[in-house]
This record gives sequence, C-alpha cells and structure tokens, in this order.
Amino acid sequence: MKTTRLTIMFCLMSVTILSAPLVQAQSAPKLVVQITVDALRGDLPTRYYERLGENGFRYLWEKGTVYADAHHAHANTETIVGHVTLATGAHPSVHGMVGNVWFDRTENRTMYNIEDNRFRLLTAGGGVDQKTEIDSTQKAAKSDGRSPAAILVTTLGDELSIHTAGRAKVFGVSVKDRGAVSMAGHAGKAFWFSKASGEFVTSNYYYDAYPQWVDDWNAKKPAAAYSGTSWDLLHEKNTYLFADADDKSWETDLAGFGRTFPHSFGDSDGKYFTTLLTVSPAGDELVLDFAKKLITNEQLGQDDVPDFLGVSFSSTDYIAHIFGPSSLEAEDNLLRLDRTLADLFKFIDQQVGLDNTLIVLSADHGTPEVPGYLNVQGINADYVTPDELDKQAGFAALKKKFGIDKELISSFNQPYLYLNQEVIRQHKLDPHDVERAVAAELLKFEGVAQAVASSDLREASLPDTAINRAILKNFNPNRSGDIYIVFKPHWFIADFDGLHVSATHGSPWRYDTYVPIVFAGMNIPAQQVRRQVETVDVAATLAAYLGIKPPSGSAGKTLTEIFAKP
Repeated sequence: MKTTRLTIMFCLMSVTILSAPLVQAQSAPKLVVQITVDALRGDLPTRYYERLGENGFRYLWEKGTVYADAHHAHANTETIVGHVTLATGAHPSVHGMVGNVWFDRTENRTMYNIEDNRFRLLTAGGGVDQKTEIDSTQKAAKSDGRSPAAILVTTLGDELSIHTAGRAKVFGVSVKDRGAVSMAGHAGKAFWFSKASGEFVTSNYYYDAYPQWVDDWNAKKPAAAYSGTSWDLLHEKNTYLFADADDKSWETDLAGFGRTFPHSFGDSDGKYFTTLLTVSPAGDELVLDFAKKLITNEQLGQDDVPDFLGVSFSSTDYIAHIFGPSSLEAEDNLLRLDRTLADLFKFIDQQVGLDNTLIVLSADHGTPEVPGYLNVQGINADYVTPDELDKQAGFAALKKKFGIDKELISSFNQPYLYLNQEVIRQHKLDPHDVERAVAAELLKFEGVAQAVASSDLREASLPDTAINRAILKNFNPNRSGDIYIVFKPHWFIADFDGLHVSATHGSPWRYDTYVPIVFAGMNIPAQQVRRQVETVDVAATLAAYLGIKPPSGSAGKTLTEIFAKP
C-alpha cells in the first residue's frame, strides 16, 4: 500500500514537472524598446561592420542574441504588413493588414491601411499634402484621420496594457504614420512626422489635446534647423565601398535633391524641404530627438511597471527606393543610423539603464537591388508596368469569351488584382471560372512568375509550395484581391504615381523577406543563432519574457535562446 502511494505521488510529481512551462517569466524589464528599421535587409547591418562604432549595431550584435536567418513568412512584404506582423505576432491573414492599401468593396474605393475619418488630426494642416506627397499609398486616403481600428487583433503593447490594468505606458514613434500607429497598437499612443507641417502629430483617437512637452517640441521647430544645410558624407569619400557609385543612371533625382553628394535640403520654406529630410538620415535624427523627449517627459521606465516604446526608423527605406541599397547614399545612411542607434542606447542607459531595458531590433521587410545594378553584375532584372496588364491581346480574347464588353479589372493594388464583380454578376458568370481564367492569362505577361486565384486559396486546392504558403498567410477574404500576382525575382514596379523609383519591395523572394532579429539588454546572452526563425516569433517571445499572454492572433513560437543564462 505504501509503495502504491509513493508510486502515485511520484507520478503526480512527474506530471507537474513535465507540465511546467519550458520558459519561465524573467525579472521584468522597466522598459521594452522595439526598434523597427524600415527596409533593413538582414545582411545590411554587417555589410560595413568594420566601419561601425562600438555602441550602435555592434552593441546589439556583440552583446545580444542575434538570429541570423530570420524571415517574414508572408508574401506581401510591405511596410504596414511587416510592422503589424512584428507588433502582433500574427500573419496578415489574421491581423488584416494585407497591404499598404487594399480595395474596399463596401466603399468601392482603395483604402489606406490606417485611415479613419472618425478621428481627426490634432494639427490643422498636418495631413497629407496631395501636391508634394511622394508616398502614393498615403495619397490614396480620403481622410487625414488615423487610428489602429483596422488592425484586427491585439499587439504586444495592447497585451502589456491589459496585463497591468492600463498602468504600462505604451508609445509608438516614427516618421511614417503607419509605422507609429502599428507599434502603439490600440491601447497605446502614437506620434508621427507630418511632412505638411514639419511637426510630430497625432489624432484625437489618442489625445484630445497635445501634452505640453509635444507643443514645446514642435514650437522649437527642430526640422527647420536643417534649413540651408546639406546631407554630406560622414567620412572621406574614398573610404566607402561604393565611393565610385555616386552618380548612377538608375538613381532618382527627387525635387532637385540630386544624385551626388552633397544633397542640399534647401530652405525651410521650400516646397519639398520636409520630404527631402525624410529621404536622408535627417528623418531618423528627428525621430531620435522626439523619442528622447518622450522617454524623459513621459517618464518611461521609472517605476516597477514595464513600459513599451516602439521606434520605427524610415530613412533606410526611402533611400533604398530613391538610390538603391547598393549606393553611396545607402552606405552613408547606414553609418549614420549606427550613430543614431548609439545615441539612443546611451540615452536609455542614462535614463533607465540598459540592464533594465529589453531591446529588440528587426525590420518590416528587406529590400531588393536595383535592376541597373544587377544588370552590371550580369543578373537579369527589369521593370514591369501593371497598368498595361488588361491591355494585352489575351485579355481582349478573354472578355470576348465571357461576353464582357466592359472593363474586367476593377483595380490593381499591389500585389492584388481586383476584378469587376458587378460585371461578373451582370453576366451571370462563375467568379471562380473568371478568376482562374484571368490568372492563367496573367502568366503570359512578361515578368509575372505566379498568379494565384483567391478561389484556389479558399478551397486549399494549390500545391504545397513555399510561395503558395506565403500567399495564403497573406490572404484575408474581406480585404485581399481576387488574384495575387507574384513578379519574377528582380522584376519590379518602378512607378509611384508618376515618380520613378529605383526599386520596390513587396515580393516573397528572399531579398524582401530576410530581416535581422536581435534581442539585447537585460543580460541577454551574447550569441549567434543560425536556425531559421520567423518575425511572428518576436511578439510571442516578448510576451513570454514579460510573463503576459501573447497577442490574440499570435502564431509565433518563443525564441528560447534569449532565456539562457549568459
């Protein structure tokens, strides 16, 4: 009998031990800082490693846990898609941000991802200037109002706020509105740079009026301090890898900014002055300065409740679009971003202590090389013009086959093609048949690698390939288009509402999915991890570290290496 009882007790103890969580919550940080560098492809931080300082990227790579084979798992590698994936740990199919824009069939128009006409900007005239805005996705918005309402699940910041009964302070800061809003989530507060006003702004979703420190910061007009100055090289030109690449035919001369150093910002009253700041390291410097003021004035990390700050740096993305990632401009920008990060880390160490701060750095997407640059290397690359898709002879034959005398394509919002559903209904056609016929026709178009009908996604009738899995993770039935178009590797759309750019991300190919993931601070062990991980793992890992539940749509796994004892 005694033996039996001992056996039972041993079994119960075994079950208890085996059922205990594999990862226990660590001592809570005072501050979590999630840094997202827009378009920071995974290889870029170490491309110029010998030129980096000791306290920026090197601090992360030498003192933290580096996941050297990290990728986005979804197909449409655009800004809002990646930011929200990092914030929620969910795939776009679940969090709903399937693209920077999508066609809303209830509104019968293209929607910008975070537009919300219920919540006006607090700064009059701080919205999008249609005459000068170079971001065609922002120009699609019909309202300057902004909110996170279209994000369908919770973010890490939301869960931290829920867990702490709203005591945790949660903020998002970026040049881009979508970068700030995605990081702040539903429960936090977001600030972004208005190119129209030259100030950091927000909407009345977050505040009824600006905090006094924001008014004070804006009143000093830090952006105007760049008036009459130029973006100059940080070092002697002959010390750069791309010293001989300062003037390439494929680079874009935006509003007189030029293709060679120095790049003049012009006077502060210039039409494109603030835009030019954002396509240079100055954009990130402004974000840094504002973030430092926020940390101080909102007293982040100053009590026993963990706070959260999401900082999104956008200059790397803009510069890659205009000059390409393999350019003298991109190289100098990365060296200057290294200094910006070092400045941020030094400030955090002074205010909160790096040993009390959990830092994670990643990117919303990678970046492609410019076709011209690839052609020089002997690699075939070119541009595509999607506006010409429905003008091909094959489409005329297809419309004749279905008896259609009107436009069959309603709109193209990369990467989705939306068909004219009204025409399909009027002609009593089977939508599935039309989708598949159009997809088959698209495959004949030069530069198209794959065209996937949404019907096949709904019915799970596609071959189980890496690309199809990525497209499925991007598919939300209420927002995704009728056909997903994948262009061939190194084939790009180069037109942004009439502005020619050097290259455009957004593909499922490795140059666009490959991003860094690095955790540092809080005595995180210094190590390189070579196994492949996904960006959805970031939010899950942060939640595990904080001892809170994962965001509601989280699909990620805990990256257990950061819990190892250093």
